[in-house]
Amino acid sequence: MLKIEISARGVVVIALALLALWALIELWPVILLLLVSLVLMIGLLPFVEWLVSKGIARPYAVLLLLLVFVVAVVALFSYMVPVLVEEFDDVRDNLPESAREIEELLANFGINVELQERARNIDWGEVVSGRAAVDVGQRVLALTVSLITIVVMTAYLLADTPRLGNFISQFIPPQRRGELERLFQSMTRVVGGYLRGQAITSLAIAVYTFVLLRILGVPNPLAFAVLAGFADVIPLVGALIATVPPAAAALQDSATRALAVLIGLVAYQQFEDRFLVPRVYGRTLNLPPVIVLIAVLAGAELLGIVGVLLALPLTAAARVALDYLIESRQIVLPADSQAAQEAAEGETASDQPFAPDVADEASPETPGGEASRAEPTRPGRAKV
Repeated sequence: MLKIEISARGVVVIALALLALWALIELWPVILLLLVSLVLMIGLLPFVEWLVSKGIARPYAVLLLLLVFVVAVVALFSYMVPVLVEEFDDVRDNLPESAREIEELLANFGINVELQERARNIDWGEVVSGRAAVDVGQRVLALTVSLITIVVMTAYLLADTPRLGNFISQFIPPQRRGELERLFQSMTRVVGGYLRGQAITSLAIAVYTFVLLRILGVPNPLAFAVLAGFADVIPLVGALIATVPPAAAALQDSATRALAVLIGLVAYQQFEDRFLVPRVYGRTLNLPPVIVLIAVLAGAELLGIVGVLLALPLTAAARVALDYLIESRQIVLPADSQAAQEAAEGETASDQPFAPDVADEASPETPGGEASRAEPTRPGRAKV
C-alpha cells in the first residue's frame, strides 16, 4: 500500500503555492495591464532620456511625450471612426447593387453565383441589434478605462525609472549588477527597436493606402489610410482589416475599381513582408518566421487581441533573456557541452604521458608532491 507523508513545511509550501496561483488568476487583468505598460515604458524610455538630456525635468518630459502621443491617437480616431461608420451605412444601402456587379464580374470568368438575392435577404436589424449595440458599448467603455489605466501606469514607470532601478538593485549582488544592466539595455534596444520599426511600417502603409485610393478615386482615402496604419500593428489579421473596408467602399462605384484596390493593397502587403520589414527591423528581433507565427497564435489563443499585440515584443525580450542565460552558462546547450567534453578528453589524453614524470619529480610524502599530481587535470576540469 502506497503511503505518502508530507511534513509541516511541505504543507506550508503547497498552501503558499496554491495561494500564489489563486492570486495570479484573480489579478491577471491587472498583470496584463502592467505588461502592456512595461512594453510601452521600454519603448518610450529612450525618448524620455533624450528629453532629459536636453535639460527638461523628467516629470515634464514624460508628460510632454505622453501628451503628444495621446493627442495624436485621439485625433486620428476621432477623424477615422465617424467616416468609417458613414461608409458602412453606404455599403449596407448599396450592397445588393454591389453584389450584382460582382456577379457580372465573376460571370466573365465562368463563375455563376447568386449574390444579389442573398444581399437583399440580409436582416440588418438582427445583425446590428440593440443587444449587440449594448455589448459593443460595454466593450468600448472597458477598453477606454483600460487604455487610461495603461497611460497612467506608463507615466509612473517612466517618471520613476531611476528610483525603480535603485530599489531593484538592492536585491542584486554587486558583482551581477553590471550583467543585469546590460541585459536591461539589450531588452530596451530590442523592444524599442520593434516599436520604432512598427511606427515606420505603419506610416509607410498609411501613405501608400492614401496615395492608391486617391489615384483610384475612392472616397475618404485619409480615413482608410489611418485605418491601415493602425491595422498594420496587428500581425496576420491586420492585412485583412486594412484591405477589406477600402475594397468594399470602392465596390460601390464599380467592381473593377474594387478589384484594383484589392490587388494594390495585397501587392503592398507582399512588398512589406518580403522587403520592407526585414530591412526596417534588421536584426532587432532576430526571430525565425515560424517562431513569429507560433507566438502570435499562442498570444491570440491566450489573451485575444492584446496577446497578438504583445506576442512579438515579449517573444523578442524572451530571446534576449535566453541569450543572456546561454552566454552566462546558466543554460548549457548540448552541442557546447559535448564540445567541451571532447576538448577536455583530448587535453587529458595529451597530458597522460607526462604524468609519471611529474609524479617522480616530487615526493608523494610532501604536500608539493600531492599538488604536482593533481595539477595537470585542473585545466581540463575548468574548461568543462
